[in-house]
Parts: sequence; C-alpha cells; structure tokens
Amino acid sequence: MERGKAGSGKPPSSPRHRAREFVVQGLYQYLVGGQDAAAIITQAESAGGFDRANRALYDALLDGVLNNTATLQVLLEPHIERPWAEVSPIERGILLLAACELQFHPDTPYRVVINEAIELTKSYGGTDGYKFVNGVLDKLAPQLRPHELRPDASNAR
Repeated sequence: MERGKAGSGKPPSSPRHRAREFVVQGLYQYLVGGQDAAAIITQAESAGGFDRANRALYDALLDGVLNNTATLQVLLEPHIERPWAEVSPIERGILLLAACELQFHPDTPYRVVINEAIELTKSYGGTDGYKFVNGVLDKLAPQLRPHELRPDASNAR
C-alpha cells in the first residue's frame, strides 16, 4: 500500500516530504546506477504521486546535491566513523540531501531537516540506519547552523 493512503494508519505525506522522498529515490539512481539529472527527473515525473510533490523543492534539492556532491561529502565525512564508500547508498543519499538542505536552504529549520532525514531513513534505510543518520546530522548541524543552536537563539526576536 502506498504510504500516506487512507486506511494505512499513516498521515498523508506533505508536498515537501514527498519532494524529499523523490530526491532520495533519484539520488539512489545516481549513486548506484550513475544516472544523470535528466534521467532521474524523467523517471520521477513518470512515477505515481510525483504531481503531489513540491516541484520547486524537488528541483532545488536534486540540483543542489548533484552539483555539490563532493563539497557535501567533505562536510559529512569528518562526522562518519567509517569510509564513505561503506555507507549504504540510501543513507549516503539521505545524508547528502540533509547536508544540502542544511547548507543551502536556511529557510528550513535544522530540526525539520534532521527529522525529515530520520523519517526518510526509517522508510527507506536499514533497520537502525536512522540512528546513524541522526548521529551524523547532530554533529553537522552545529557546524552549518550555529546561529540556530545558540541558547539565546529563541529569545533573539
């Protein structure tokens, strides 16, 4: 049954969450199959439910990761205790997506980015993969979003 359908016990996915799901799927195609952006986009556009995804966010995140993969990997690697190549392709894709959003989309609060990454990993990754992703992002967020993590950040209005 499709995630978020009536009777599934899960709330329907928001357009932003659906966009992130399609980005993760596209990044898997990129990381495992070497597909380029055009092939990934064509595949996504033909998939069921893509019309309910936030297209602007999908385009921005997919483009952001594909054009900055090496930079994002450099940001992530110090927070990972194993070689990058040993991280599963799903977890690599989700980490790249979250790092991209943390780095280039300050309009999305860091807690939302981390929560979305955890939920995506629970849906698509290995059994305890979400713990790994959470640990990495908990270390990366203060580096990329120090202003959001200051104790006085909520009182600075």
